[in-house]
Amino acid sequence: MNESRGSERELGRAARLMMAALDGELAGDERAEWEALLNEDSELRAEWEGMSQLKEVTDTMELKNPPKEVWDDYQAGVYQKLERGVGWILLSLGAIVVLTWGAWEWVQALMADNELPGIVRWGILALVAGLVVLLVSVIRERLFVHKREPYKDVVR
Repeated sequence: MNESRGSERELGRAARLMMAALDGELAGDERAEWEALLNEDSELRAEWEGMSQLKEVTDTMELKNPPKEVWDDYQAGVYQKLERGVGWILLSLGAIVVLTWGAWEWVQALMADNELPGIVRWGILALVAGLVVLLVSVIRERLFVHKREPYKDVVR
């Protein structure tokens, strides 16, 4: 912009007036001040014209809607991911509960002996529960990795 306009403060004021003018928010006194600035400074006027054209283009611009098939594929992908994620969580929790219950029933027979200390009983329960959680986790991980293995069809 033209150095004859003066200080940084005046430049800031001109920029604020330009943005307000672009948004159609100038009042009477500000409108007169803005028009005076435009008449005084050719660089400011050129910048204003460029910004006005840009605003006009962006105001009239419309986003192109993708074909219906794209939206259908997108929604199917989102819902499929959500459903599968919830399904895996429920399957894992169910497997953990059922296998822990089965193991508990088996361990109860072992712990029927009243001579076992309580800490050993809790230790056996924690050991069995941990094994069940790890078993479910490993099985789930193996299934996940197997489905995404990029080299599974490669013959050595």
